[in-house]
Amino acid sequence: MHTNVRREIVFLILGVLGVFTLEGCMGTRQTHQNPAVHTAGSIERLDSGLDSILNTDAAVEVIATGFNWSEGPVWVEQEQMLLFSDVPENTVYKWSEEAGLEPYLKPSGYTGSEPRGGETGSNGLLLTGNGQLLLCQHGDRRLAVMNTPLDQPAPEFTAVADNFQGKKFNSPNDAVLRSNGDVFFTDPPYGLEKGVKDPVRELDFQGVYKADANGQVTLLIDSITRPNGIALTPDEKTLVVANSDPHKAIWYTFDLDPQDTLINPGVLLDVTGEVGKAAGLPDGLKISNNGTIFASGPGGIWIFAKDRKLLGKIKVDGVASNCALDESRQTLYITADSLVLRVKMR
Repeated sequence: MHTNVRREIVFLILGVLGVFTLEGCMGTRQTHQNPAVHTAGSIERLDSGLDSILNTDAAVEVIATGFNWSEGPVWVEQEQMLLFSDVPENTVYKWSEEAGLEPYLKPSGYTGSEPRGGETGSNGLLLTGNGQLLLCQHGDRRLAVMNTPLDQPAPEFTAVADNFQGKKFNSPNDAVLRSNGDVFFTDPPYGLEKGVKDPVRELDFQGVYKADANGQVTLLIDSITRPNGIALTPDEKTLVVANSDPHKAIWYTFDLDPQDTLINPGVLLDVTGEVGKAAGLPDGLKISNNGTIFASGPGGIWIFAKDRKLLGKIKVDGVASNCALDESRQTLYITADSLVLRVKMR
């Protein structure tokens, strides 16, 4: 989501409701986790199906604070670390239980030498099949992999996809990997310094794309107004795409035919009516290997069963931007504005 948009929503809602937020009092990055557990949210149970996923008294624990806009988390099992982007700061951070918070990679999304404003850093992060870090790079307007090993990070990148039919992308935002190596990704305008009105913009739409293992880019759909988070169901037959447009705040679903054409368009949930009641918009999402959907939206993380029934919410202070599951699927990590949160599940 665009920083200015989500901040306007947050300050409006919190100002009206008089809700206290941690952002103002945690403006300094903490390099180690505080021994005392700080929480910044609660669990809302809407259906008994939530009981098999997490307890209603589970702590929404603050593990790191002080970011400009935290985004794009990915859990790296072999290193026992969480990586996530601070988009405006052009930085990837690392968090681990052992060492707490550490800078990991800078620059992460804009490697040019000419100064520019806007949200220049990386956004969505994921691991490729061979264990490389793949970054959605706002500033460089591409998907790229880090060339160095995960335990020796350096800002050395190789582009995976940087254009469609010779025109540079807007600012790739989020991505999901298919088992055959294909990457599905979204391309809203949030990383452009002047958004849709930026003079350097080359595409007049916001697309959802597929980049295959050979780097061939295919446009899947160009009619979603602000495509943002994206995920694949465990059977890899359905895409879920979040639209972070306050006027069309919808999680869309599309089946993939054998040629990867999007068919059977549907709506997981339309939450346009919730915009303004709680801070946030449909943004990043993840789907567990049992089909549970964890989607950031107004008020926090919305939890859907495999059959798409809404089970409950993890309500957070601030704006939830994205989330990630650890390898065991027993811990959910949430990026939420200036915070990074952890919820331990069943």
